[in-house]
Amino acid sequence: MNRIFTKAWKTFSGLTNCHNLKIHYYIGCSRKYASSGATKRTCLYDFHCKNGAKMVPFGGWEMPVTYAQQGLSTSHLHVRSEVGLFDVSHMLQTKFTGKDNVAFIESLVVGDVAALKENQGTLSLLTNTTGGIIDDLIVAKTHQGYIYVVSNAGCAEKDLDHIKKNLAESQSKGMDVDMEVIDNGLLALQGPKMAQVLQTGVDFDLSTLPFMTNTLATVFGIPECRVTRCGYTGEDGVEISVCADRAEELASALLSSKEAKVNLAGLGARDSLRLEAGLCLYGNDIDEETTPVEASLLWTIGKRRRAEANFPGADIILQQIKDKPKSKRVGFLSTGAPARAGTVVYDEAGEKVLGKLTSGCPSPSLNKNVSMGYIDTPYAKVGTNVKFEIRKKLINATVSKMPFVPANYFT
Repeated sequence: MNRIFTKAWKTFSGLTNCHNLKIHYYIGCSRKYASSGATKRTCLYDFHCKNGAKMVPFGGWEMPVTYAQQGLSTSHLHVRSEVGLFDVSHMLQTKFTGKDNVAFIESLVVGDVAALKENQGTLSLLTNTTGGIIDDLIVAKTHQGYIYVVSNAGCAEKDLDHIKKNLAESQSKGMDVDMEVIDNGLLALQGPKMAQVLQTGVDFDLSTLPFMTNTLATVFGIPECRVTRCGYTGEDGVEISVCADRAEELASALLSSKEAKVNLAGLGARDSLRLEAGLCLYGNDIDEETTPVEASLLWTIGKRRRAEANFPGADIILQQIKDKPKSKRVGFLSTGAPARAGTVVYDEAGEKVLGKLTSGCPSPSLNKNVSMGYIDTPYAKVGTNVKFEIRKKLINATVSKMPFVPANYFT
């Protein structure tokens, strides 16, 4: 095991380990994977327990953080070199039907949904009237005519409340649109050998499914699976929406692959992988106090949408584009003591506070510390030297381009 991660014992109130309550694991990034009152379990909960998972409360769900005989760094590097299988069934899956479904979705998000081709998707942002990010989500058209949306588990309740409120208002004005929550399991197969593993079990040619497209397919004998080529690791991958009562069957089939070694992976590796890929974690790196401009997510706002200026918070966001934000999200590289969320960032002289970090961890792929956070815009240029305050000491760091590890999406 590459022990570049902090070794720690943690005992959580209400924490579930399928073997005992006191678990031994490695804390990688800023998220400690603990919260109180977790009550929900995914359709794969028993499957995780049978496979030696260490379960922790996360976003209202009991989720695997690591698995027996597999440390966080080992799991992380396996996804980078082979293929890993994640349970992301806690994510909220919805579909929107009716002839006005595109117009309705565009009334909530910044993306140009109308411009999407059939079976194509995009990352978009649900914004509020002050330009803040309510959630980030994947919005996709399907050849069945409905719009398929996947959003964050931790935001599910507020997302649904927000959407239902706007849905009722839109329907009262005569819009033909409706929403349905999809109660499916969701599996993410990620890594450079993903296609080798999955191709043997699907009824279509994976080379015809580029990044951010989807299709309905039979997967290892299970019909009506929604396969979307996307993921949260920076590697080639898919997310497979599958009937909940057959999710374990699908997971077992994928783990039994003879094409490559498929390992189960948990929240620990998911967090360090997404940070190396420069991807945001909602609640850490973006929230309702953050605008897309500040978050360096300007690319999510379609050109037509900017011209029409008809998405929530458009006046504030468009003015920010013109004036430039006071602070923005950037990446950092550093050595020595790892920097975590909340770490204060100073200028090179160590005198002026520039901002703070929102995520950080030692990178298993680079053997350096990677982090991201918000700093004053004049200091946000790549190559700018800064200081981190860690344990009352100033540590050298440099503003870095993201992603830290090049993306391997199949385009």
